Amino acid sequence: MIDLDDHTPPFAQLVTQIRRAVERGELKPLDQLPSIRQLANDLRLNHNTVAKAYRQLERDRITETKGYRGTFIHSEGAENNKLDVRALAEQRLVELIEQFRGNGLTDSEFRAAFANALRSAQKD
Repeated sequence: MIDLDDHTPPFAQLVTQIRRAVERGELKPLDQLPSIRQLANDLRLNHNTVAKAYRQLERDRITETKGYRGTFIHSEGAENNKLDVRALAEQRLVELIEQFRGNGLTDSEFRAAFANALRSAQKD
């Protein structure tokens, strides 16, 4: 169930619910999830909202898409569920910021360097 009055975006609520179901063993490796269209209809959400949630789950290797056959819980979904990629990225960025501040880099210089690094990474 998605709470539209909640301040958390619907796609994030859906991601959390699927992650919790994997954690509790309600969704097991290789279980098939409903199609994007079906789940969007069931939850009365825009299909793009469900697609965004599915993409994030696939990025984190909680699910895997097998072409026209659908989306399934990844064979290592439960193990991968323990890793919070966003939290890990934030932790590493905090460490870098502290290191560069210790070397005299200002926040604005760090922001500029970070923006340049993001642009460089997009070219690859």
